[in-house]
Formats: sequence, C-alpha cells, structure tokens
Amino acid sequence: MEGFSYNNIFETKGIEYLIIIGFLLLIIPFWIFLNRHADLKIKLKKAIGTLSDSLLRIPEGIFHSKGHTWAHMQKSGMALVGLDDFLVHITGELRVNSLKNPGEYLRKGEIMAEVVQNGKTLKIISPVSGSVISSNSMLNENPGILNEDPYGDGWVYSVKPTDWKNDTSSCFLAGEAVTWSEKELVRFKDFMAESVRKYNPGTTTLILQDGGEICDQPLSELTDEIWQDFQKSFLN
Repeated sequence: MEGFSYNNIFETKGIEYLIIIGFLLLIIPFWIFLNRHADLKIKLKKAIGTLSDSLLRIPEGIFHSKGHTWAHMQKSGMALVGLDDFLVHITGELRVNSLKNPGEYLRKGEIMAEVVQNGKTLKIISPVSGSVISSNSMLNENPGILNEDPYGDGWVYSVKPTDWKNDTSSCFLAGEAVTWSEKELVRFKDFMAESVRKYNPGTTTLILQDGGEICDQPLSELTDEIWQDFQKSFLN
C-alpha cells in the first residue's frame, strides 16, 4: 500500500520489546498473586483482631474498679454496674449468672455474679454497695449484648448505692481509667506469657499475632487452670 512502509521487528530492536513483553506477562500474574495473599493476610488479621489499648472502649463519666467492673450513677440516683470492656475482650462471649435478686443487699468486694464460658467460670466482684433494684434480664435472652455494648445495654445490675463517694474513691475515671487500662494490658501480656508456658506451651501461636500483640478473646482458647490464675491476678 502506498504511503506505508514496513520494518521487520526482528531486524531492529523488536526482539528486545518481545523479551520485555514476555517478562511482564510472567511478572504481572505473580504480582497479583502476592497482593492477593497480602490482602488476605490483612483481612484475616482484621477478622481475628488484636487486643490493644486503642481497641478498648473506655467511656468518660464511668467509674472503673480494679476488679474490672464499672459503676455509673444515673440521674435517678440509681447506679448501673457491669463488666468492663477489658474483661469482655479477654474472655469472649460469656453467659452471666446473677447471684443477687431484687431487694437483696450487695456489698462492695462481694461476689455479685459469675460468668461462664464452656464450663469455665470467673467470679465477678461488686464495685459498690447498695440495694439491688433489678438485674438485666436481656443478658439471659441475648448474651452477645455484653460484648456489643458492655457499658450500655450490657449492664448487670441496677442498685441504689449506700456509700457511693467512698466506694468510688478507689476507682478510675476518665484519663486515669485509660492509663490504668494500658498498664493492665501490659500486665496481661506478661501473665499470658507465664501462664501459657506453665500450662499449655503449644497454644502460643493462638495467643500472639505478628508484633507480639495479643489476639482478641485469648482466654477463650485456654484451660480452666489459666482462667483461675486470671481470677486471682486480675479480679480478686
């Protein structure tokens, strides 16, 4: 055809272009394969979750006790008490057995409830003293509400406090609660390292993720012996 000229690419630098194209055809699928695995790893990490201070919910205006319970005074003068987010994240989904009935008196430091998971139990200590007004029936109907909203719909008791000022003087509030929770996470990492080596060294990979972070709900994978050690170290 007039006006057109043709060159044989093999007589110029066309062979180099073919080599480059062939290399790209090989490397692109490999690159996609690697990125798919990287994306999968990120998704798995998000699904598993890691327990860090940024993950914990610590609302202001709520008193946090050293036994990992909380108390909050309502406008009515009644106080709600429950389990803190640290304990919920450590254990996973729990069934709460209330040990007090409406009209009974609850003393600070007294066992107010038991939480149960697959036959393993923890005893929960009351952060305040007062007369029990009601227990949260929704925890029986929907145990997952404790994990979803531990400071709201996941409350355990409503009580009429009798010594609120003194009872809450040893609790943590706002910024103090954040600092204390961060220290508790560090202490829990040390506890896990010691307990896992002591009782069940084969589960270490279930407890720690890359970077030494604790996976979410680590106690759910562990034995009753470790639960009892956790009770003594963190809840009593």
